[in-house]
Amino acid sequence: MFFRSERLFLRPGWPEDWSDLFGRIADPQILRNLASAPWPYRPEHARDFAGRPQDRRFPHFFITLPHTSAGTGSELIGCVGLHPCAGPGPELGYWIASDRWGQGYATEAARAVLAVARTLGHRRVEASVFADNPASARVVAKLGFRATGAIAPRFSLARGEAAPAQLHALELPGVGGDSDTDGEKLPMPRVA
Repeated sequence: MFFRSERLFLRPGWPEDWSDLFGRIADPQILRNLASAPWPYRPEHARDFAGRPQDRRFPHFFITLPHTSAGTGSELIGCVGLHPCAGPGPELGYWIASDRWGQGYATEAARAVLAVARTLGHRRVEASVFADNPASARVVAKLGFRATGAIAPRFSLARGEAAPAQLHALELPGVGGDSDTDGEKLPMPRVA
């Protein structure tokens, strides 16, 4: 499955992407805000993730910037996806390379994945945000997520311990061009 948003191209990872992935994610500022990625992040972790098969109900994507110049290819700037969780819907997860923070890419990529989630028939998506990560809390708020009031310890491999995380949830509109909670149309994915 592929998705083209205004500035981004979301695509599956391929095994040959491992070195680009490693060069972008092996940053303690990124990894400390993820639950399942270890620190130190090693090349074998990137190889494993890049070669991971897709789950049709819980897809994950590499976030890329298509080149606009005469060059070919694209620049990997992060990952976004849906993951099974204990709640009634999937959990949204994402990260953006630190040199690309503050440019709206996380919001744009996550909005695209929410459109995919809706198309797949998911009616609710959750997001767990570490309490010391206000930037991620702002992203999920922009997307229309609401804090549930639940704060629970969440283990982070990179931190090597649990840290307080706030649970957020978003009820998705019905399939077929309904509006999201802010009245803005969610883009329908172009699936290839």
